Amino acid sequence: MSNPTQSTDRPTPGATPVGQTPYSAWIQTDTLHSLHRTVSDHPGEHAWITHVQVSELYWMLIIKEMQLAQRFLRADDLPQAYRTLQRISAHHAPLDAIWRSIDWMTPNDLLAILSRAVGTYGQDTALQGWTYRQMVYLFGIKQAVHLQHFEPQPERLAQLRQALAEPGLYDDVLAYLQRRGMNVPRALLERDVSEPYAPSKEVEQVWRDIYAAPDKHSELQQLGEVLADIAQGFCNWKFRHLMATRRTFGARPAYFGTEGVAWLMPTLEEIPFPELWSSRTFIGDPPPVCPHMAGQRR
Repeated sequence: MSNPTQSTDRPTPGATPVGQTPYSAWIQTDTLHSLHRTVSDHPGEHAWITHVQVSELYWMLIIKEMQLAQRFLRADDLPQAYRTLQRISAHHAPLDAIWRSIDWMTPNDLLAILSRAVGTYGQDTALQGWTYRQMVYLFGIKQAVHLQHFEPQPERLAQLRQALAEPGLYDDVLAYLQRRGMNVPRALLERDVSEPYAPSKEVEQVWRDIYAAPDKHSELQQLGEVLADIAQGFCNWKFRHLMATRRTFGARPAYFGTEGVAWLMPTLEEIPFPELWSSRTFIGDPPPVCPHMAGQRR
């Protein structure tokens, strides 16, 4: 796994390029502001490109943070892993907020832009972009079928194949929990991580045990809660994307001939860290005024 904290292309210390201020040289503002290459005359295209490019930047930031959290977990450094995971949760807030910059778009607005983009570059979607796909693989949503889309990009295809074959964040969380003495099945830790993750009753019980003893497992419960924050932020973004598709596309075909909403709806069920969620049905004692809950106790 690559080291996300190291750069192989750092500038020479003290060398500000001619014609730039130190700030512009550091942030690469000239390059950044040259990246809006519009294909239409629609005044909203700059907002659309900004929205997608900012999303790409945050997805890559989340990738780097997840890789860093994995390294801390493998080193049994839970405090640093937890701080890193908190940042991932925070990064989802601006991802959610930038939807407002394009919420005003009607089907007429967006289709005026996308029809020119398709005519110029061909049909595609950000959800088939390599950045989003690598992030999803790190979330443990492993689907090899998407790799075929990247055959025109051999370098990215190799990168995604590696991400598919490597443990995701949740794999490292479970391995850490096992080293902390929790009853995570050995077979689960030795499984083929390139295959979709199948929820385990044993792992569900691990989370139930953690939440049943908050004094004994306070750090692990905090770990569970920050993972829940991250998963919720990711799912909130997916719901906003679905609603934006409903608003601008309706039920028309969008993604490679498939109706956009129908293509997106199943992805809402792809919730990271599944046992962390299923275990909540059995965490805590239902109040006595809810007799229907009594039968759900185990």
